[in-house]
Amino acid sequence: MKLILTNEVSGLGAPGDVVEVKDGYGRNYLIPRGFAIRWTRGGEKQIESIKKARDAREIRDIGTAKEVAGQLGALKVKLATRAGDSGRLFGSVTTNDVADAVKAAGGPILDRRRIEIVNPIKSLGSHKITVKLHPEVSASVDVEVVAG
Repeated sequence: MKLILTNEVSGLGAPGDVVEVKDGYGRNYLIPRGFAIRWTRGGEKQIESIKKARDAREIRDIGTAKEVAGQLGALKVKLATRAGDSGRLFGSVTTNDVADAVKAAGGPILDRRRIEIVNPIKSLGSHKITVKLHPEVSASVDVEVVAG
């Protein structure tokens, strides 16, 4: 099945890429979640606009990405959220919460789609989060989750 990616999919490609995947993977996972659209001649015209939007969001080069990674490594990010007496959170910390906390701590503005939270954050304490700034550069951010 031939698809046009609308979001970045790990191990598959970036927005605007035309990929060939198995029918079930495309029909049952990528299309329903909005990660891809079917390839058509009309859809081919959308590729250019998807790539322009990606370029506007993307950090231009590796040098800039390394500079931003250095800024993120030096940040002390505190995230205040509601928690119970035992230290468990009401809900979990989302990528939007992390992006807002980094911005409030004086860091760069991050795209929430670039933030990767491997295990859901559901407790107070210090947690390590990865941010993919560029295909070749990723940074880790220490986030201190405190009761607020």
